[in-house]
Amino acid sequence: MRTVVIGIVGTVIDSGSAEDRWQKWRPTIGICQQEELLIDRIELLHEARDVGLAGQVSADIGIVSPETEVRMHLLELDDPWDFDHVFTRLLDFSQNYSFRPDDERYLLHITTGTHVEQICLFLLAESRHIPGQLLQTSPPPRNTIGAGRYRIIDLDLSRYDALATRFHRQQREARSFLKSGIETRNVRFNKLIEKIESVSIASTAPLLITGPTGAGKSQLARKIYELKRQRGQLPGDMVEVNCATLRGDQAMSALFGHVKGSFTGATGPRPGLLKSAHGGLLFLDEIGELGLDEQAMLLRAIEQKRFLPVGSDKEVESDFQLIAGTNCDLKDCVEQKRFREDLLARINLWTFCLPGLKDRREDIEPNLDYELERLTASQGRKITLNKEARQRFLAFAESPAATWNANFRDLNAAVIRMATLAPSGRITVNEVEAEIERLQDAWSHSGASRPRSPSALPPLNSILSDEQLVAIDPFDQFQLAHVLEVCQSSRSLSDAGRKLFAVSRLDKKIPNDADRLRKYLARFNLTWKDVGE
Repeated sequence: MRTVVIGIVGTVIDSGSAEDRWQKWRPTIGICQQEELLIDRIELLHEARDVGLAGQVSADIGIVSPETEVRMHLLELDDPWDFDHVFTRLLDFSQNYSFRPDDERYLLHITTGTHVEQICLFLLAESRHIPGQLLQTSPPPRNTIGAGRYRIIDLDLSRYDALATRFHRQQREARSFLKSGIETRNVRFNKLIEKIESVSIASTAPLLITGPTGAGKSQLARKIYELKRQRGQLPGDMVEVNCATLRGDQAMSALFGHVKGSFTGATGPRPGLLKSAHGGLLFLDEIGELGLDEQAMLLRAIEQKRFLPVGSDKEVESDFQLIAGTNCDLKDCVEQKRFREDLLARINLWTFCLPGLKDRREDIEPNLDYELERLTASQGRKITLNKEARQRFLAFAESPAATWNANFRDLNAAVIRMATLAPSGRITVNEVEAEIERLQDAWSHSGASRPRSPSALPPLNSILSDEQLVAIDPFDQFQLAHVLEVCQSSRSLSDAGRKLFAVSRLDKKIPNDADRLRKYLARFNLTWKDVGE
């Protein structure tokens, strides 16, 4: 097994260019002078200011140990004493390094570098981000010349419980941050957030967030950006755009920019949103609304980090992370030729579907408290519900009678209205009852209320023959009539399936709503072509 040392060049103790440098102890050189420690490779990290010193150290290692390969890595540090900054840079190095623990043994030299850098290397070894042991070196006895001494420390993780829990606490804090500090209770949603936290920290690949309108896609995208920025992963800005607002010729210009005179009205150059997101995050909400030409340009910008502004023959570079949001089924859009299959394949690496509020009824209470706290902070006065009002509102909000068509937007609006009408900011049962009536009235006129009576449903004989109707039980007729109504008001087979199986689909790892609906219709010798028009 080959032995690899990872260390930081010592700005002072590794220095020396004249011949007398061989009369002093230099830790990085001394490692390679140990008779019982054969080093096959050294990964030597250095700051930009120490590039000359790193070259000298590399050359001297070639003299004392010609068989040792030296690889130099630039460690870009604005402040080598800033713990968070240093830890982030060293963590980036560890995540981008191809470790081969089955073939190589790794030693982290913690004698050189600032104390902050040494501590960070220790923590990365303790957390197993770097699968290695610690290497501590010390000078030879006073008034002697030599390689000095060394000691290899293999961390026993069970002895460092306090340090081990630090990383678990960091994960918990990150997940809580993504949820805006809301102590959500829905097990499926909490597992989803855990996965999002892991992926967003470890990956710069595009993320696709799906879910109904008002489920919190935009807020989650902003939280992901803020979390990555805290970790030093995204130094640039977040640029957010709703693609449904981009129409016609202006869409290309808004996204990719243009040069002066490229079209009528282009009196000056425009950088475009993709350029503005360089080094940061680009959130394209409702990405399914983009035109096919814009999709083609976006695909190239994602893959090559380059694109052509409108009217320009010179490419522009922009390195950004993409988060896309949508409330529609992009696979259906591909089938309908409204979305490029190659673009979907590129942004579909990590897909997270946010459930609606009605599918997370146990989370309504903590979200209610969150909305009250947020309103209190914005208005500068305490907003509360008395005990009876709270019980009444939750009894309604968590019941099947509350459809929450606009999800968290409905909840937010409900709290604002009740607080506005409440005397002295204390919401009573009177305000709650009035709000419940208002919500029920709004939902009953939205077209998304509970199934109507059989007389109000589409007549089955417009689709089925008399012989077919006679062979179907009245119970099945009522159910089938509602299914047909949903199909006729839906854009696609998958869209109808999502509505009809809104609850049971949550229990499936890979919900295939279209296939389930197709099989149901087949029971009555029907196809989507028969009922979807």
